[in-house]
Amino acid sequence: MKKILITVVLALSLLRSYADEGMWLPLLLGEQVYSEMQKKGLKLTKDQLYNINKASLKDAIIIFGNGCTGEIVSSQGLIFTNHHCGYDAIATASTVEHNYLRDGFYAKSQQEEIRSAITVQFLVRIDDVTKEVNDSLGTLLGRARADKQAAVLAAINKRLSKADEFIECRVSPLFKGNQFLAFIYQRYKDVRLVGAPPESVGKFGGDTDNWEWPRHTGDFSIFRVYMSKDGKPAEYSEANVPLKPKYFLPVSIRPLKDGDFAMIWGYPGSTNRYETSLGVNLSIDINNPTLVKLRDVRLKYMFTEMQKDAGTKLKLASNYASVANYWKFYDGETKQLLKYDVAGQKKKAEAEFINWAKGKPEYENIFPEWEKVYAAWRPYAKHRVYMNEGIFGSPLIAYAASLIQLEAALVKTSATKDDVTKAVNAAVEARKGFLEDHDLPSDQNILGAVLQMFYNDIPKEQYPIGFFEGVKGSFGDLKDEATWKAYAASVFKNTMILNDEKWNAFVANPEAVKLQEDPAFVIASAFFKNYSVKFMPRFQEFTIKNNDLGRLYLKGILEMNPAKAKKMYPDATFTMRVSYGNVKSYVPRDAVKYDYVTTSKGLLEKYKAGDYEFDLPSKQIDLLKKKDFGQYGDKQRGELVIGFITTNDITGGNSGSPVINGNGELIGLAFDGNYEALSHKMAFDKDLNRTICVDIRYVLWCIDKLGGASNIIKELKLMK
Repeated sequence: MKKILITVVLALSLLRSYADEGMWLPLLLGEQVYSEMQKKGLKLTKDQLYNINKASLKDAIIIFGNGCTGEIVSSQGLIFTNHHCGYDAIATASTVEHNYLRDGFYAKSQQEEIRSAITVQFLVRIDDVTKEVNDSLGTLLGRARADKQAAVLAAINKRLSKADEFIECRVSPLFKGNQFLAFIYQRYKDVRLVGAPPESVGKFGGDTDNWEWPRHTGDFSIFRVYMSKDGKPAEYSEANVPLKPKYFLPVSIRPLKDGDFAMIWGYPGSTNRYETSLGVNLSIDINNPTLVKLRDVRLKYMFTEMQKDAGTKLKLASNYASVANYWKFYDGETKQLLKYDVAGQKKKAEAEFINWAKGKPEYENIFPEWEKVYAAWRPYAKHRVYMNEGIFGSPLIAYAASLIQLEAALVKTSATKDDVTKAVNAAVEARKGFLEDHDLPSDQNILGAVLQMFYNDIPKEQYPIGFFEGVKGSFGDLKDEATWKAYAASVFKNTMILNDEKWNAFVANPEAVKLQEDPAFVIASAFFKNYSVKFMPRFQEFTIKNNDLGRLYLKGILEMNPAKAKKMYPDATFTMRVSYGNVKSYVPRDAVKYDYVTTSKGLLEKYKAGDYEFDLPSKQIDLLKKKDFGQYGDKQRGELVIGFITTNDITGGNSGSPVINGNGELIGLAFDGNYEALSHKMAFDKDLNRTICVDIRYVLWCIDKLGGASNIIKELKLMK
């Protein structure tokens, strides 16, 4: 009987898996979680993970572009990252005749690799500068503290940077400004596109599958970083040679098991795990639903035009993908925050703190003051979202707003002719970039729609003075959709921004009055100046007070439980972090259990010929039906594994991060989270959180069998 009971308990413990919370600083792993990582299956030493004097695993992890992670996977500087991280570079390299986004691309030699605008950064070291910063700040509060902190951090960044060596320092405030670490990077500017699967593979499932498991997306792309012949970072040159990295990741093609150790290294962008119930409620009530509503409109009109022809799809693809990604995220986040009563959970923790803070002058008034701060800002929060996601969600109006700087130069009595010339030249250059990516039909529809939504949703006392009256006087009933369609059409027809003849005439003789009469500039100027004068100061005051109270609250939390404080991790700040966990199946709801991998069988089941989201290359269908998996197939399953899930803690910025086994070998690329745990920026769900990864065997199969690029495979160190 006892033996049976032990067996049952063990079985239940295996079914109930827990995710592993924490995005840990690599230099502190030994003090905080290294022993736990060993227990879960890590075989590497602390020095093999992070060492500033010797080559270590951290030297293979890079900041890729402006917001992703990548990893070095060969002795020739080869980079793996996500398809969506390389998306803009792939789209930029594409033309209608050579559509690499649609058809895929693999360089069969280094000479065929394509120059890109992407740069990558390697972490050199991390310095703790907390004492220096705190000594400079003293007891300052409010704007004085914010201004002084900005100046101190700028001085440290300047001191530790070396432009001639491409060394850059960025000090990151952690624990709400209770700790300051200086992250020193070396930037490489010559990065070339090596390969990418067809978009139908790299984005398989599209928006329907985004943030969902099971997933069958081949979300990867390949680049290479180059250096000068003398081994230093350099601007692009044909004379440059592939980087000789300090460290690169070997690649495992061995099968995965449920429960295998997995760690993820990378650059998670931002979390707010120490947010209060006040902040959670602001997101639930105002910020998130407003953003989702506005992005929904923008996506609808872009998608309509993208379906019409390949050229428009190429033009809008990158922007559409960016808008769509967080449209679904914030919709899901709101639902999960409500479902699991995250505000209520935080309220309980705050009650404990409030009780502890009684009689402690530094802390006892934090929450009464905080409630006043939020009450003062809430009436204007929706307006701010409408500015960012609505008014400036129109590319035309966003560009027109940039001309406010030109207007300032034209009306400034002390401005010199050179000042005006510089402002005009900057506007001309920016216009070129704007027009290259601009799609008139979708933008015109977006503008009409968001202006009507602003009119309906924002209180009248917050309107730009005279704007809506002017539209009504010329175009009619402001509640009528036809009015706004006609107004938007008039703006697009008459703005000089979209008319080369009118624009060139203005550039030849720039006058403030001419700019101020332009219909697109009228909108941008009216809304921007209304916001910047009336509401931006309120937001700045809210932010400064919120930061001060947040810092004090977290300082108190650290004091309240010193033992727990030693095992706390800071919020993500797009600085190098490590998370650890296991490959793991899960049970999202009653009677449903998700396996830890997806396979080619499921991929074929989802496939729909000609579908916008679920199409695949005919060659891939043929190969998969024949089960032509080469060395990458899973013999036990008799299929090709496409993706897998782990319990690791990640967030945006971890896109492209390497998923690494206990031996330090690459097993996949992280690219998404699951819908059931989209509250993860504010609250980690230990039961349901999963990281969605593309299996490295599918990546290699796509390169080798589908793409025919065996030259890339030969460059890797495969562990069989």
